[in-house]
Amino acid sequence: MTDRQELQSALNVLLQPETFKDYCPNGLQVEGAAEVRKIVSGVTASLALIEAAIAQGADTILVHHGLFWRGYDGRVTGWMRQRLGQLLAHNINLFAYHLPLDAHAELGNNAQLGRRLGLQASGRFGDQQLGWMGEGSADFSDAHALAQHVDSVLKRSVVVVPGRAGSLKRIAWCTGGAQGYFEAAITAGADAFITGEISEPQAHLARETGVAYLACGHHATERYGAPALAAHVCAQFGLEHVFIDIDNPA
Repeated sequence: MTDRQELQSALNVLLQPETFKDYCPNGLQVEGAAEVRKIVSGVTASLALIEAAIAQGADTILVHHGLFWRGYDGRVTGWMRQRLGQLLAHNINLFAYHLPLDAHAELGNNAQLGRRLGLQASGRFGDQQLGWMGEGSADFSDAHALAQHVDSVLKRSVVVVPGRAGSLKRIAWCTGGAQGYFEAAITAGADAFITGEISEPQAHLARETGVAYLACGHHATERYGAPALAAHVCAQFGLEHVFIDIDNPA
């Protein structure tokens, strides 16, 4: 058991949210129980995750995507009322870390995804250095071979826009909705770029520059940071931890 403030301090020391320019509040978003015994981690603070945490008897939820974002309507109605109502009724803390969790060198989404894909990071690129660059444990003969590897690891069909012919050695990645980092990955010398989503311009850029583009799912690429972070702090404080993966096709 630990107290909420001690947990928040430990999370903030790990992730240093004050060093990021983000479009959401990082840290404690909803105050619940003062004493923390059990954390449920997940990707997004959806109603389904909150209800699953209640069923688990958790007093704290830790996620990558919290409830509050810049530009959201501030009224507590509809789906927001349902989510907040359940958290408040059951006295559950909600912690959310967005860009700080993407960036962490060991526990973050990019670090965890790279480890699972067998990618050895050698540098960073892009705005706030959120993009990662590295090499695979083995060269991939082409974009389709890389896509098959990613598909087998994430258990999800990958959208691939092939680049130039030949093996892929320098692979860039950035989890989630990081399609805007593609141009920075190209400039950094990538042979392929792995992320969660694709928008219309990226297909043309891949064809014109010869750099392969793989869209592997926003949720699918960001399933690993929150449970890694939660497991770390739970081991530190002797807390119980359960990761709950709410399926999401996006």
